[in-house]
Amino acid sequence: MSWGTELWDQFDNLEKHTQWGIDVLEKYIKFVKERTEIELSYAKQLRNLSKKYQPKKNSKEEEEYRYTSTRAFLATLNEMNDYAGQHEVISENMTSLITGELTRYVQELKQERKSHFHDGRKAQQHIETCWKQLEASKRRFERDCKEADRAQQYFEKMDADINVTKADVEKARQQAQLRHQMAEDSKAEYSSTLQKFNSEQHDHYYTHIPNIFQKIQEMEERRIVKIGESMKTFAEVDRQVIPIIGKCLDEITKAAESIDHKNDSQLVIEAFKSGFEPPGDIDFEDFTQPMKRTVSESSLSNSRGEGKSEPKFGGKSKGKLWPFIKKNKSPKQQKEPLSHRFNEFMTSKPKIHCFRSLKRGLSLKLGAGPEDFSNLPPEQRRKKLQQKVDELNKDIQKEMDQRDALTKMKDVYIKNPQMGDAASVDHRLAELGQNIEKLRLEVQKFEGWLAEVEGRLPMRTEQPRRQSGLYEAQNTSAVNSCAQDRESPDGSYTEEQSQETEMKVPATDFDDEFDDEEPLPTIGTCKALYTFEGQNEGTISVAEGEMLYVIEEDKGDGWTRIRRNEDEEGYVPTSYVEVYLDKNAKGAMTYI
Repeated sequence: MSWGTELWDQFDNLEKHTQWGIDVLEKYIKFVKERTEIELSYAKQLRNLSKKYQPKKNSKEEEEYRYTSTRAFLATLNEMNDYAGQHEVISENMTSLITGELTRYVQELKQERKSHFHDGRKAQQHIETCWKQLEASKRRFERDCKEADRAQQYFEKMDADINVTKADVEKARQQAQLRHQMAEDSKAEYSSTLQKFNSEQHDHYYTHIPNIFQKIQEMEERRIVKIGESMKTFAEVDRQVIPIIGKCLDEITKAAESIDHKNDSQLVIEAFKSGFEPPGDIDFEDFTQPMKRTVSESSLSNSRGEGKSEPKFGGKSKGKLWPFIKKNKSPKQQKEPLSHRFNEFMTSKPKIHCFRSLKRGLSLKLGAGPEDFSNLPPEQRRKKLQQKVDELNKDIQKEMDQRDALTKMKDVYIKNPQMGDAASVDHRLAELGQNIEKLRLEVQKFEGWLAEVEGRLPMRTEQPRRQSGLYEAQNTSAVNSCAQDRESPDGSYTEEQSQETEMKVPATDFDDEFDDEEPLPTIGTCKALYTFEGQNEGTISVAEGEMLYVIEEDKGDGWTRIRRNEDEEGYVPTSYVEVYLDKNAKGAMTYI
């Protein structure tokens, strides 16, 4: 099967077919290029997706990744990043092994095809030239034969005519002989040209054209083989990354299987456990004996009588009464039974706060947390302190390792002075020693706070702190547990011991504990330097230039307690006011 013998007369069709083959190859190259672009775009989108959901550094999200489910999600994001890398490998390999290779091959193929068809056209032109020569020789032979016949007929006519001279007859005879000689010469030339043409034609159709067409056939077959090999490479490039992609998927599966719901539940306990015991039962209040009313531990009051033996709270108190409650009561509130108002009070936690816990909470909202984490419940405070101690110990170990390395270097310098000056490291050694000493002092400070918290945490066998019952006035130790525990109902944990958290329950109406609290005395005045919108609970709004009374100065947390009138008082940032203390104080102080 050869194009040279089977398609000897299909030169034009072969030219069109080979051009179509090159077009197919270029179309496949374009297809592979678009595939590589898709792979790159897909890889880029996967990387951006993985980056988008990565936890932000130094953010709350980092703390969330201690759970097994979130760690598994983080592992999935990392594996997706590697997964994207494999698609980039696919794009790179297809570009180098297929697109680049085929592009060079197409250029070579075009040159080879052009050369073969140029030879074919040259052979066709040669055979056409030979055919024209044959036709010209044939026409000349034919013309000479006709001329010879006419000359012979003219001679015979002249020879038969008796009126023609002998000279004319001789002239006609010579002309006829000349024509016959020319016809013989043309015949010989035509015969020679015909033999030459037949030989050329035989070589053209049995040698030259078959050879050219055979080369074109081989070229086309190489193109077909090349595109087949490229398609195999196309599949092989994908197959090469399948094991790595499989490993990525296996790691994702492994991460999913590592999720431990029990462990995550335990982490939730460790993250939010306060360390407090739940409250005890509330005793029945017998309203049939108004003079001997039993006040449960959950009842809240504030005693203003001095020397009276009124019932107090036992166990752990939940903080001081809210000092900014308006005294004006609506008729509906005055007519409501005590039990209804008590239930409203117990479900309204924001009304009960310790003053220091309030100010610490407000300070924390502005990003100023206490160094000893006293704003946290005991269990959470213990965890934070332990974490801080561990970090400081790591820093100490790092500094000690540097000091040991410098000490060894100094010893080497002493033994081999040519290697360096031993005195050059003394300054750094002294600096490291100072750093270690500072860190150790910090460790001692935090360990002291840690020991204090661990000594205060309740034992599991301890009775609930919140007991219900009637306590006499001499049970002041139970009443002072609020100040000792320093805990507020919103979870804040304050360090100051204050008698403000001590509360008593009057034997009169329940709401009196909110309304009849003794106002704090005025210790000075202040002028508002800036306008402050008191939107948080416990704060008060002031206008620039407004004069107000100071009832409690800044205790170091950045807040000053002021009063506008009898019913309006609250906290404002110390930097917003200019404070003038009374002459009893050390002097006027300005906080800018």
